[in-house]
Amino acid sequence: MTLPAAPAGIHATALVDPLAQLDSSVTVGPYTVIGPHVRIGAGTTIGAHCVIEGHTTIGSDNRIFHFNSLGAVPQDKKYAGEPCELVIGDRNTIREFCSFNIGSPGDLGVTRLGDDNWIMAYVHVAHDCTVGNQTIFANNTTLAGHVQVGDWVILGGFTGVHQFVRLGAHSFTAISSVLVADLPPFVMCQGQPAEARSMNFEGLRRRGFSADRISAVKAMHKALYRDGLTLEQAKVRIGELTEKHPDSGPDVQMMLSFLEQTSPRRGIVR
Repeated sequence: MTLPAAPAGIHATALVDPLAQLDSSVTVGPYTVIGPHVRIGAGTTIGAHCVIEGHTTIGSDNRIFHFNSLGAVPQDKKYAGEPCELVIGDRNTIREFCSFNIGSPGDLGVTRLGDDNWIMAYVHVAHDCTVGNQTIFANNTTLAGHVQVGDWVILGGFTGVHQFVRLGAHSFTAISSVLVADLPPFVMCQGQPAEARSMNFEGLRRRGFSADRISAVKAMHKALYRDGLTLEQAKVRIGELTEKHPDSGPDVQMMLSFLEQTSPRRGIVR
C-alpha cells in the first residue's frame, strides 16, 4: 500500500487533523495523532506515538519525545466537555510517557506550563496546574489538580503533590516526597509527608545570588524553622531583613507574599 505524501517534517503515518495549526518547521514522528484544536509553534519537534488533542497550544522550540499524552480531558468527574485549554510555552523538554491534561471549568479553565522547563519521563500534570519557568521535574513526579509551581523549582523523582498545594520559587523536593502543605520559596524538603530540611543554598549560588541575598535566605530559614516562632512572628522577623541585607528586598517580598497567600487550614511544610 502506498501512503499519501505528507508535508515536509510530518511522517506519513502521523494523523494530523487538517484544522490543526502547525508551523511549517514543526516535525511530527510516526503514528502521532494531532487534533483539530491544536496549535504548535516554530521549531517544535514531536516524537512518535504521541497524542495531542483538546484546545492545546504549544510554543516554539519544544522537544516532545515519544508516547506523550497532551491535552486530554481532566480526570475530574465534574468535567462535561467544556472547551478548556492546555498552554505550553517555549523551549521545554518533555520526555517519554508524560500526561498533561487541559483545565477544568471549576477553576482557571487552563493548565499552563511556562518556558525552559525540563520534564522527565512519566510526569503527570493534572488540570488547572500552573508551572513557571526553568523548573526540573524528575521521573514520576505527579501534580494533582490546581497545583501552582514557581520558577526554578526542582522536584525529585516520585514526588507527589496534593491538590491546591503551592510551591514557591527555588524550592526543592527530595526523592519520594509527598507534599500536602505549601512549600515556601527556597525551602528544601523531604519525607512522607514532607518536612523542611534546609534552604536551596547551592541552587541559589549556581543562579548567581550574592552572598548578601543568601545570608538573608539563611535568616528566613532561621525565622521560619529554627527559632520557635509562630508564622505571624516569623513574617515580622522576615520583613525586617532588608535593613541588614539591602540586596534582599525582592526575595523578602516574594517570601512574604507567598506566606500571606497560604491558607491557615493548609499551612506550610514544617
